[in-house]
Amino acid sequence: MGAYPQLVLQNARVDEVERCLSCLTDWARRRGDVRGLALVGSWARGVAHPGSDVDLVLLSLEPSLYIAQDDWLDEVGAEHLVRTVSWGVITERRFALPGGLEVDMGVGLPAWAAVDPLNAGTQKVAADGIRPLYDPEGLLARLLASVR
Repeated sequence: MGAYPQLVLQNARVDEVERCLSCLTDWARRRGDVRGLALVGSWARGVAHPGSDVDLVLLSLEPSLYIAQDDWLDEVGAEHLVRTVSWGVITERRFALPGGLEVDMGVGLPAWAAVDPLNAGTQKVAADGIRPLYDPEGLLARLLASVR
């Protein structure tokens, strides 16, 4: 009986994450500059727990639209920005949704997914789990194939 509330919590969180991913995928499709959106990390590997954040990579022809500006956060339903950290070719934009779920969106150029040559950092992220959500040019599919 004690496991039942935990199961309900886990199912509710899975549903929340899937709704979030659907919303973000629809949003990415409407953006002319976006060339890819991928789920990475524990949710992509299928090992997330109820407290896990959602890790994404957003590939844009104009990353500054998402790094230097915050207006897009309202479009994706963010309650507030948690932090911005540059990791070289990717800049982390972590935001919280109203239900408390945190989304860590790494923003970079489409070249992040290049496979010839394959960047060591990109390879590590992709090999650790990647699920393409929006990939109109097949960049993420090629990356996924190269790390399998």
